Amino acid sequence: MRKGIHLSSLSIPIIYYFISRTEGLLLLVPLTLLCLSIDLLRHYHAPTARVFYRAFGALLRKHEHDEKVKRLSGASHVLISATLCVLIFPKLITITSFAILIVSDSAAALVGRRFGSRRFLSKSVEGSAAFFLSALVVIAATPKISTGVGEYLIAAFAAAVGTVVEALPVNIDDNLSIPISVGLIMWILYGVFYPSLNLHLQSLTGL
Repeated sequence: MRKGIHLSSLSIPIIYYFISRTEGLLLLVPLTLLCLSIDLLRHYHAPTARVFYRAFGALLRKHEHDEKVKRLSGASHVLISATLCVLIFPKLITITSFAILIVSDSAAALVGRRFGSRRFLSKSVEGSAAFFLSALVVIAATPKISTGVGEYLIAAFAAAVGTVVEALPVNIDDNLSIPISVGLIMWILYGVFYPSLNLHLQSLTGL
């Protein structure tokens, strides 16, 4: 159920494809602040906590219930991540990196839990393979500026980095680490191999 709701977040890059960066931020910033406020209140305001856990408690991961650590929920991390990606990256990179997060993280979790038997860092070989292969499908479906193979190779290399990041035993939420790492690698490689492309201009007018 949690992964099904997570997949519904694919609506974020889909909607962003059709609107401008400013419009995207006008939608995301209020939603992020609202979700973050509720998430923080549940840790410090008992009535809010009762309502929150009654409504969403079954969807939270085990560590998100820990009142000593007071972690944010996955929903807050998803919205914070989406807002940061829209704020930092060109549209093309945001759409690709965030779609990889939603689709590939879900694929890795579902395959890894069902078929995972061999370890890869802190995850499984099977789950990480599902992450990378599903990321390639995402890359094939997301927009590009040119028709050349170079952009696909850039995104595929970034997806490989994202696969490793997803499997690392670090205490950073995947909803932040995956799209930021994939987006940064894509942006760097575009700068190296396509230095003449104005990704910001293209992302605002060409997509």
